[in-house]
Amino acid sequence: MSPQQDAAGPQDRPRSTNVRPLLRLLRFTWPYAGQLLLALLALVLAAGGLLAFGQVIQAVVDDGLSSGSPAMLDEELLIFLAVVAGLSLAIMLRSYLLNWIGERVVADVRKAVFARVLALDAGFFETSRTGEIIARLTSDTALLQVVVGSTLAMALRSGLLLIGGVVMLAISSPRLTGLVLAGVPLVILPSWLIGYRVRRLSRQSQDRLGDVGAYIDEALHGIRTVQSFCHEAVDRARYDDRVEAAFVAARRRSLYSALLSGLVTLLTFAAIGGVLWFGGNEVLRGNLSGGELSAFLFYAILVAGAVGSLSDIAGQLLRGAGASERLMELLETVPAIAAPARPKTLPQPVTGWVQARGLVFRYPARPETPALAGIDLNMTPGQRVALVGPSGAGKSTLFHLLLRFYDPAQGSLRLDGVELRDLDPAELRRHIAIVPQDPVIFGADAWENIRYGMLAADDAAVRAAARAAHADAFLQRLPQGYDTFLGERGVRLSGGERQRIAIARAILRDPALLLLDEATSALDAESERLVQDALERLMQGRTSIVIAHRLATVRGADRILVLDQGRIVAAGRHEELLAAGGLYARLAALQFSADQAQGPGWERPAELRPAAAW
Repeated sequence: MSPQQDAAGPQDRPRSTNVRPLLRLLRFTWPYAGQLLLALLALVLAAGGLLAFGQVIQAVVDDGLSSGSPAMLDEELLIFLAVVAGLSLAIMLRSYLLNWIGERVVADVRKAVFARVLALDAGFFETSRTGEIIARLTSDTALLQVVVGSTLAMALRSGLLLIGGVVMLAISSPRLTGLVLAGVPLVILPSWLIGYRVRRLSRQSQDRLGDVGAYIDEALHGIRTVQSFCHEAVDRARYDDRVEAAFVAARRRSLYSALLSGLVTLLTFAAIGGVLWFGGNEVLRGNLSGGELSAFLFYAILVAGAVGSLSDIAGQLLRGAGASERLMELLETVPAIAAPARPKTLPQPVTGWVQARGLVFRYPARPETPALAGIDLNMTPGQRVALVGPSGAGKSTLFHLLLRFYDPAQGSLRLDGVELRDLDPAELRRHIAIVPQDPVIFGADAWENIRYGMLAADDAAVRAAARAAHADAFLQRLPQGYDTFLGERGVRLSGGERQRIAIARAILRDPALLLLDEATSALDAESERLVQDALERLMQGRTSIVIAHRLATVRGADRILVLDQGRIVAAGRHEELLAAGGLYARLAALQFSADQAQGPGWERPAELRPAAAW
């Protein structure tokens, strides 16, 4: 977590200025059109029932109270109770259906966004923060859940009450209605002006929460490094800074939201006071009955409440628009690596013939420096090829291109004669297995980890792969054997055990092309000998490409390619390259010196000693 990252953040992303991002969620409601129509019907019935209260109140005052008849009063009150019962039923149905739709839509959004994130290319994750993506999938969708599940329903309800209330006001008293409508712009104008500010502050608040999530993700994933270097105090301080920044953004948003609510309430009830004064004088002059004034006041309060509610809801909708915008950014991100419209298929059976011509590639984060600069390759089926060279020479980059995590900027890369760009990435990767230097172990048991790339494999096949990778013995010793939970990122296993799980995973996949990134680097001498034996059997009959930092591991390779600064500077067998001198011979000499530095009692095992020239 470098200081440079402190300044980095999503605040520079473009921001919209309205609630239109929420409208882009409408397509997620299409599968539930029936439930949505029923919910809207219940919403209309509930609004209609509330609007009917004005007429009920007028009848109670003018017919029930003015008549002096208890029977007439009882009759009007029974009508009142019937309206209440119908209104309650409609509200219950509306509330359930709209909340169900909100939960269902947000669940679908979560699934769609996560599916898109999984499909994005490696270049996207090279320039994006994992914690920021996690924050969008958690805090943003949680906010969206509230907006879609309740806020939108309240907005529709308030809109219906506003329209219906104005109509009933006009029926009750056109003159008073004009007075009410004259005051509406005084309420709406400041609402939208302040609401725009709330919208921007809401987006900033969500962005700061994203910063908090990103820092948590990075710190926890590197917790051993944090503690090893006594970096806890620095990380606490930097995390506190991010939390405080999120608090300040939320406080500013809350201040403007509170200002909006208070101002709308003041203007609304000031308008109602004016209506009450004017209407009271109309009653005193005999131009209105008490019931008509009561009904009019009810509708005026209803309209004022709807306007005030819409003003408050506008701020919430703008917050939801900010969350929706961030989610839609992910959902509408187009992967740079995707299947072509008409993908080609590999000839069967796949043999693992790899060809490269003029291969040039630059990483998105380092476009000025070529990682590969004109690579030419021809790896025949079943051949074992080793890649050696200093760090940054381009060895891992070639693996990335073979797996089609990236496409080359120039040149051609083929498998069995088919250009990789013309293949569906999933079809390509089904025939490749990789054993990385730092294997990934998932928070599951051994069964799931080994059959990760071959879900249909039965238990017998998993056990056979584990035995071939010399993983069966230590797995049997675990508390629940193969059923034992291996811990997040395999924390319950040693480095060598994690490596053997990864090798078993590759063995089970039975690929045509095997990629080994210093697959034995984490093993002790005894485990290395056993796993080398397993890899020897695994490499039989398939094209194998080995990235090797310890040159003793590549003596048996059919061909060794020496890379430096993205170019192949030498090629040949071990003895040929030693005799030719150059980079390979220098690397061998350095390793020989490192071996001697182990002390006078240390000697590399004879079967791993390169040659007398070392």
